[in-house]
Amino acid sequence: MRILHTMLRVGNLERSIAFYTNVLGMRVLRSTEYPSGRFTNTFVGYQDESADHVLELTYNWDTDAYDLGTAYGHIALEVDNAYEACDRIRTLGGKVVREAGPMKHGTTVIAFVEDPDGYKIELIQKKTA
Repeated sequence: MRILHTMLRVGNLERSIAFYTNVLGMRVLRSTEYPSGRFTNTFVGYQDESADHVLELTYNWDTDAYDLGTAYGHIALEVDNAYEACDRIRTLGGKVVREAGPMKHGTTVIAFVEDPDGYKIELIQKKTA
């Protein structure tokens, strides 16, 4: 078994695609409209779905915002340098909500950014040997 994808409901598909591709460097893998269901599924990721876990951005045509609730946590991405990643994301218009630095009660360097719908994305700096 393996994890295939994580689905996020988004309020503005174009804005979300721009964030995940332009700010986080993913690419659109495929997109399908379902007119009878009034929704679109767009899959984004760093590698093809056959090789890696991807994100499914679901846009329900009649819904422009969601209550994120309290159960959702975050998506985690490994980065070479969390400090540089925050600078790059900020320069590209992304929102850094926790600056890069050691995690509380540990030494791993992390940061948090937020996508246009308020979903949290943790950046975890790759450990060096």
